[in-house]
Amino acid sequence: MKVLVIYYSTYGNTYKMAKLVAEGVREVKEAEPVIRTVPELIPQSVIESREDMKAGRDMQKDIPLVTLDDFKEAGAIAFGTPTRFGNVSSQLKNQIDQLSSLWLAGELESKPAGVFTSTASLHGGQETTILTLAAPLLHLGMIIVGVPYSVKELFSTQSGGSPYGPGHVAGQDNKREIDQQEAVICRSLGRRLAEIGLLLQRK
Repeated sequence: MKVLVIYYSTYGNTYKMAKLVAEGVREVKEAEPVIRTVPELIPQSVIESREDMKAGRDMQKDIPLVTLDDFKEAGAIAFGTPTRFGNVSSQLKNQIDQLSSLWLAGELESKPAGVFTSTASLHGGQETTILTLAAPLLHLGMIIVGVPYSVKELFSTQSGGSPYGPGHVAGQDNKREIDQQEAVICRSLGRRLAEIGLLLQRK
C-alpha cells in the first residue's frame, strides 16, 4: 500500500519532517511511502533574492510534484505545511483546492489522513494549522488521524508535537534542526497512517 506524504516547504524544515514521516511508513510491512511536493507560488525573483529560500529550494529539487494519480493510488495520506499566520500555507491549500474531481468521485473517502507542521516560534500556530487543515480533509471524506499519548514523547516534548499531529519549532532563522522527540512523533504519524490504511484496505 502506498502512503502519500505531500508537503510544502520554503526553507526545508517541513521537507525534513516529510522524510521522517516516510521513515515511519517504512517501518510497516507492506507499506511504501511516496514523497511529493506542490508547485511554488512565491515569485522566483523573491526566492533568488534570498539565500535561505534558495537553499531550501535546492535541498528538495529532486522531489516530484504531486499528481491526481498519486492521491488516487494512496491508501493513506500525510499532509505537511509550514504555518502561515496560524493556517495552512497557500501552496498546499492551492493543491487541495484542485481536488474537486476526486471529491466528486469519492476517491478520497475513508482514507486516513494526518497533518504535520513547522513554525518559527514555540506558540506559532501549530495546533490551529493542523485543526484548520482538518476541515477540508473532512469535506473530502477522509478519516483524521493524530498521534496518541501512547507515544510518550508527547508528554516530554519542549518544542513541537501534539495529539493533533507532529510539529517542529524551526526558530526565527529557520535553522533549528528537528530534535529527537519531534522526530519520534513524526515517525509515529507515518507508522500509524500506514497501519490504519492497511487495516481499512483488508476490510
